Amino acid sequence: MEKAELHRMIRVDQAGEFGATRIYEGQLAVMGDRGPHSAEIRHMAEQEREHREKFDALLVKRGVRPTALHPFWSAAGYVLGAGTALLGPEAAMACTAAVETEIDKHYSEQLDKLAESGADPELAEMIEAFREDEREHRDAALANGAERAPAYPLLAGAIRLGCRIAIKVSERL
Repeated sequence: MEKAELHRMIRVDQAGEFGATRIYEGQLAVMGDRGPHSAEIRHMAEQEREHREKFDALLVKRGVRPTALHPFWSAAGYVLGAGTALLGPEAAMACTAAVETEIDKHYSEQLDKLAESGADPELAEMIEAFREDEREHRDAALANGAERAPAYPLLAGAIRLGCRIAIKVSERL
């Protein structure tokens, strides 16, 4: 596996973890501590912050250029989080379920590539651990009413499409 491909993986994963922290910040800004899922969201937000910090450190250690779209992902993540929370607690959970479904798929594809090439066991170990956390977030969101959100199939589909686009764009820019 080429160094450029590994750098793309790290860049997009760091951007995704940063975006996740902004989504949760937006949700908590709307819901506060009194929302029915605030404690669950705070827990997920803390895990995402830890993921982001580890990818931040890996960017520096490996000399990887971060995405040029960092300011855009900051705003977009916050707006997505706040917007779904404004629709209600189930919509906030639907957002988490949709995002984490795409991240699980994305991380699984990366792990397949890393296993196939035998490249970068350090990165593979990080991704595998984080993928497990993301799966837990998805499962918690589903258990907390994600599928009861207004227009759930449309909302989840739009968010998942947005995630796929964000991944492709962050790989390149």
